[in-house]
Amino acid sequence: MGDSVKDAKVTDPRSSTSARGSGGLGFGASMRWLWGQLTSMRTALILLFLLALAAIPGSMVPQTANSAIKVSDFAANHPTLDRIYRPLGMYHVYTSVWFSAIYLLLFISLIGCIIPRIISHVKALRRQPPRVPARLDRLAAHASTTISDSAEEVDKRAREWLKVRRYRFVVDDDGSIRAEAGRHRETGNLIFHVFLVFLLVGVGWNTLWGFKGTSVVVEGQGFSNNITQYDEFKAGSMVDTDDLAPFSMKLRKFTASFETGTVQRGAARSFDATVDLTVDGTTETRDLQVNHPLRIGSTKVHLLGHGYAADVLVRDGNGKVAYSGPVVFLPQDGNFKSVGVIKAPDARPDRLAFQGFFLPTGTITAGGPTSLFPDALNPQLYLTAWYGKPAGETGVPSNIYTLDTTGMTQVTNGKEKSRFVLSPGQGYKLPDGRGSIQFNGWQRWAKIQVSQTPGLPLTFLSVLLSVAGLCLSLFSRSRRVWMRMTPIEEGLKVEIGGLDRSDSRSGAVDDVNSLLAAVHGDSMSGDIKEAQS
Repeated sequence: MGDSVKDAKVTDPRSSTSARGSGGLGFGASMRWLWGQLTSMRTALILLFLLALAAIPGSMVPQTANSAIKVSDFAANHPTLDRIYRPLGMYHVYTSVWFSAIYLLLFISLIGCIIPRIISHVKALRRQPPRVPARLDRLAAHASTTISDSAEEVDKRAREWLKVRRYRFVVDDDGSIRAEAGRHRETGNLIFHVFLVFLLVGVGWNTLWGFKGTSVVVEGQGFSNNITQYDEFKAGSMVDTDDLAPFSMKLRKFTASFETGTVQRGAARSFDATVDLTVDGTTETRDLQVNHPLRIGSTKVHLLGHGYAADVLVRDGNGKVAYSGPVVFLPQDGNFKSVGVIKAPDARPDRLAFQGFFLPTGTITAGGPTSLFPDALNPQLYLTAWYGKPAGETGVPSNIYTLDTTGMTQVTNGKEKSRFVLSPGQGYKLPDGRGSIQFNGWQRWAKIQVSQTPGLPLTFLSVLLSVAGLCLSLFSRSRRVWMRMTPIEEGLKVEIGGLDRSDSRSGAVDDVNSLLAAVHGDSMSGDIKEAQS
């Protein structure tokens, strides 16, 4: 007997690996552990923080989807950073592998958190309130009284009180009552999280299958829904740019009105565009206004802004027309002082360029050229001229609103830089026979946005329902109340206990006292006490 006890060994089950193999946890157990870690609330919060952190480079580094020109300029100006950013996908953050991985992991984590909670909550909704505790006086809220009325009358008063306050209650065989309210606090919480997942689905849907492009259209000119017609175009990876909705439109007229009174002088009062819209070979005249887009199937056309275009004629040093037509100028302030560039790269023997301002109501002040009013009451062009040797075609796109003066010289009049002001109908001849420019007049232009957002209805609905679920969760007061009646010599002893299941609330005490007053009737006697939780 002694030898058997002496030879016995006590083994710690936590150190045993014989049943699991030499690697510790088996594959199935390891996967369950990883799934538990991924679907924990801590992991979801970490992933949410990482997603917000990962979005920062997308707002600080130029993105190819927004402007390929800005990306190429950034790479040329910062070659060291370019060697780091390019392999990391910093120029396309929101479609990079690492950003997509965080997004998908957060998506999976939220689903893994929500599904078990939904199952548990459905079971909880089907369960009856818990039975009356043996010691009601140990609850967070407790009150007792002695009543001379019958048990039936007390029970009737208690039921009426519970119905008015929307308690769900059960009456046991011994006459005790168990009641519960605010069950849908968790329902609202789950609604919030479920539609948060749908919100992510909607955002992802828009990101993959949506597109948004802008274009500036001058009066009298047209636009066709083709990738080559856009000034800026951003599309999801699943968008087929060769299969955009087939339509075209021509800007017939753009009208704008501004406040002329002393109060809010110059403020925009209305502006809208009259367009000829052609869809499937049928043309009709439509009115395009702000916040009233045109709809072509699932594609929308919005009016974003407007400005002025100067109609100019440029002749080179040989007297030939080097450029003719409207040039878009971009507004810089509320009075539409607009900046722009007129380029004539085909001029000979020197290429020509002009940069300066279009002034709708122009004047020259001590601070320089300015506009006094946004409407074209006294339109003027204030320009400087540049010339240079003809440059070869590089195939690299350039910004039509800025002038690269590399290899160019500013035109001077003697020793001073040549600056000149033109009104409609006036022209200016450059010194040394380098050419001339004629200001023929002005037109308005409109900036339109063509977009397709298939996930927007789902996103909008998800936001509304998420907020509704959050409100339901915040304003639902989850609590339980129990009542026990015990016959005594003086009549009927009524004990009521309450438990507030919401953090940092004390409303259960009020409900217990209110129920006690209701079952007691007009006269109140007894002992009411509150227990500390």
